[in-house]
Amino acid sequence: MPVIKYPRIRDPLFYEWDRKAQKCGLRHTIYAVNGDQYTGEWLDNLKHGKGTQIWKSTGAIYSGDWKSGKRDGYGSYSILDPVTKEYKRVYTGWWENDQRSGSGTFFYPNGECYEGEWSNGMRSGWGKMHYKDGSSYEGQWLADQPNGQGLLRLPNGNRYEGGWKDGKKHGPGKYFYPDKGQLLEGIWVADIPKCGVLVDFGRENAPAPPELPLPEV
Repeated sequence: MPVIKYPRIRDPLFYEWDRKAQKCGLRHTIYAVNGDQYTGEWLDNLKHGKGTQIWKSTGAIYSGDWKSGKRDGYGSYSILDPVTKEYKRVYTGWWENDQRSGSGTFFYPNGECYEGEWSNGMRSGWGKMHYKDGSSYEGQWLADQPNGQGLLRLPNGNRYEGGWKDGKKHGPGKYFYPDKGQLLEGIWVADIPKCGVLVDFGRENAPAPPELPLPEV
């Protein structure tokens, strides 16, 4: 009796290629079509866990935590200096959904630096900004601007303590003039003092006090 052999059903070859291409766990460096490269952990074919990404177009590098293909967790982002060919750190801190979120430190190209809280890639929460002119602001931020209560220190020693809105002095506040030994306490609107009282404050230690003391209110 003849034996009938039926051909075994086989999946198309590209199914096998796709199965082998699926990435999960720790892998060696993987190169994208555009030249970007990633070395680290994967889950369900997405960057997930610890890993390092290098972008070919900019030379930028990120090393840290990933979640479902996006930077999420703690990590450091640096760029390549076109002149010195050395890496300059831009941001070190926490990320969420590929954006700076949580506590972190950002270094600006002009030498300024921000240390504090972030939300959706913007300065939001409590933080301290060091400006290139030597001044600094420490306090509350919202949508990348001083907003709430904060302290501004100027290079000449003067300082402002009080309310802020959209990056400008706004609301009740105190402006100290240590060089003159005076204090202005009042209400600010969009960086302009609208009403207030100027009194002597630390006049005996001021290096350049006015000729006559201010009368008491």
